[in-house]
This record gives sequence, structure tokens and C-alpha cells, in this order.
Amino acid sequence: MAVDAAGNVYVADYGNNLIRKISPAGVVSTLAGNGSIGAVNGAGTIATFNGPSGLTVDAAGNVYVADSGNDLIRKIAPNGTVSTLAGTVAKVDTSNNVTTEPSFESPGGVAVDASGNVYVADAGDNQVKLVSPAGTISTFAGSGIAGADDGKDTSATFNNPTGVALDASGNVYVADFLNNTIRKITAGRVVSTLAGSGSIGSADGTGTAASFYFPNSLAVDISGNVYVTDGINNLIRKITPDGVVTTFAGSGVRGSTNGTGTVASFNDPSGIAVDASGNVYVADAGNNMIRKISPPGVVTTLAGSASGVSVSHNNKRIYYRTGVSKGKLLLH
Repeated sequence: MAVDAAGNVYVADYGNNLIRKISPAGVVSTLAGNGSIGAVNGAGTIATFNGPSGLTVDAAGNVYVADSGNDLIRKIAPNGTVSTLAGTVAKVDTSNNVTTEPSFESPGGVAVDASGNVYVADAGDNQVKLVSPAGTISTFAGSGIAGADDGKDTSATFNNPTGVALDASGNVYVADFLNNTIRKITAGRVVSTLAGSGSIGSADGTGTAASFYFPNSLAVDISGNVYVTDGINNLIRKITPDGVVTTFAGSGVRGSTNGTGTVASFNDPSGIAVDASGNVYVADAGNNMIRKISPPGVVTTLAGSASGVSVSHNNKRIYYRTGVSKGKLLLH
């Protein structure tokens, strides 16, 4: 998810292969995509996507999409025209059995800075990549080997990073999915663990005293607080700049109840965004809903309906990142 300066909310509608737009009045429209799987560029519904995952929007209103199934980073201009900013689709030449490797492996979250550089949580490659405005790809952090080592740039390791966000000082925050941690990368590319013990859990606390269960996406507000969709725990967590983790919203029990703080419930929350006023928007994947949380923690439903959605993990059909196998995101 992403939100622009005018209060429009953008949603990567993964299962529908669409990019949706929700106006401040709650009106939902399709910004780009026609529902078909593909990698076609063009205006509006001419374009196609394959499992779009992360979203970010720049000050000019351009929307950047981690087109996960295509291993591409796409760009949508304010008029709805879709182009490919970076990446190549993997191809197999059956005549000589040569495979053209993609530039990304199931990219998840994306974030854009004031200069137009796009940061990519490249889940399958266990790296954070950097894409220049011209589309040049480089490695920002991560060796590519799965691990949990802190360190400088490529000496650090990640394990299926799926979310990425930026603060006003140029620090990059990463939802390190399979490590159950939130990592921080300074502008000098020094990687540290901001929060999370690495063990599965839902404990609040400071730094490594806290625990998560597959943290998926994150967003940063103007004060430097980091909001995290703690997916399997069905919680929205908040981390202060000092690393103090609290539960911002959610009871931990799967559901779609509105209310304040821990009275509310979610069902596999995935994407998240925060606006300039401190309102937090959550893609409540299992409920097929977009939820809104006010600064005091009051949860309401912005768009969508949970009707007809099973709450059984064995029966429901939702699209939620739960890991990588051979470079491809696993879904449940």
C-alpha cells in the first residue's frame, strides 16, 4: 500500500493483478491493470501485472510497483500509463537450454526517496536493491546468502526481506520476514537489528526483547515511528525510533472487528502505509478489506467487505507472502 500527499490510497491487489486507488472519500477505482496475468506496458487497463506486491508513490504522483510474479519494478505515471522501470523477466531458450536470469527474485516491498531512487526488498535474492531514476540496479545491502548478520552493506545478511520503508533522515527499514526481525540500514549502509529476537512470538519490549511472527510490511511516520504488519500474529505493531515495540492495534485473534487498539481484529494483515496526519492504512489480506487506524488507534473499515471469506487457513484463498522457495514467494 501507499498514500499520496492528497490522501489517495493505492493498493496492490495481488490476487486480481490490479493496482487500485481509493480516494479520500472512499471511492475505489482501478488505476492500472485489466486482471489478466502478464507484463504488458500501456495506459490504464491495457497494462497487465503478475502478482503485484509492494507499492510506493513519489512527490510527483508516480506510483512504483514491485511486480512480484514478473520480477520487475513497474512505474505508473499520474495519468495511469504503465512502464517498466527496471528488471527483466526470466526466459528459457529451449534450443540450447540457456536460462536468462531475472534481475530480481520475487521483489516485495518498495520505497522511493526524494531523488527518485527506488529501494527494493528483493525477497528471493535476500538483498535490498537500489534502482536509480534511470533504471540502473545495484545492491544496497545484503550478501545474497540467507542469514541474520548485521554489518556494512554486502557483509550483512537477510532472510526473505519483504518490506522496506524510508525515514526523513535516509534510514532504510526492512521487514526481514523469515528472521522475524526489523532491520535498519543507515544512509552509510550499516545494517543493524532494530527490533525482534529472531524467535517467533508477539512480545512487546525494547529491541531484541520484542518478538514478531513473519513481519510482512512496514511504514514510517514523520516522527520516525515504524509501523509493522505482524501477519501471522494478526497485529499491527509500532516501533519508536529508540526501538520500543508496542502493539498498536489488534487482539491477535483472527477477525474483522472495528474498535480501538486491542479491541479490533485483523485477518493476515499484509501491506501498510501512513499519511502525514499519522493515519495508518492496512491491507487486511484475509478479510479482503482496507482498514484505517487513526493516531489514537481507532480502527475502521475504509473499503472492502469480509463477506464470504473463510477464516480457516486450510480453506481460505488469500494472497499473502509467507516465504520463498527457490526464489518464489510462497502463499497460503
